[in-house]
Amino acid sequence: MPPIRQTVLVVEDESAIAETITYALQTDGFTPIWKTTGREALTVLKQQPVALVVLDVGLPDMSGFDVCREMQKLGAPPVIFLTARSSEVDKIVGLELGADDYLAKPFSPRELTARVRAILRRAHGKGSAVSAATGWIHDEARCKITYLGRPIELTRNEYRLLAALLASPGQVFNRDQLMAAAWDDPGAALDRTVDAHIKTLRAKLRDIAPDADPIVTHRGLGYSLREE
Repeated sequence: MPPIRQTVLVVEDESAIAETITYALQTDGFTPIWKTTGREALTVLKQQPVALVVLDVGLPDMSGFDVCREMQKLGAPPVIFLTARSSEVDKIVGLELGADDYLAKPFSPRELTARVRAILRRAHGKGSAVSAATGWIHDEARCKITYLGRPIELTRNEYRLLAALLASPGQVFNRDQLMAAAWDDPGAALDRTVDAHIKTLRAKLRDIAPDADPIVTHRGLGYSLREE
């Protein structure tokens, strides 16, 4: 089975530059999506998971910095800023907004794809699990889980439950294991407490994707996260 090609969103209004970037990404094994405005880019991020965003600062409808701010609300993937200006001020602003890297035009397409790969490797190394196949992003450092491009508002115990399931898709966890993973004092929690939290988690996931049901019930055994 061929490896899954990670999706990279390219937000650039200059067609010659965008075509060069998308060709380089395709050649290097990625699936690029090209959009020319910030609003189009935000729409894509609301609809599907993206591994990384290549974002031009000077877009026709809004600043790339403003796009990045809006992306943060959606559980933003890693970002590489592109700009015609290489001033230190722009660089500082971009990195303070949470950008992972910064390239001034003109740049080498090979350099861009190398930086894309390096950032994605670094993201995995920091414990940020990115899966283009399943639509989950788990940022362990920030205790934040994103599904299909949308961050999930979770209580502490809900987060711990879902994190345990995400760590081993397909593995069936019994209630005792989930209580131990999610509660500071597992002995004080009842079996039905786990069931109630799973029910709440499912409701929150349905709000994002009504037809999806990623948590599987194994009657008499426990729960697992669906393998894709």
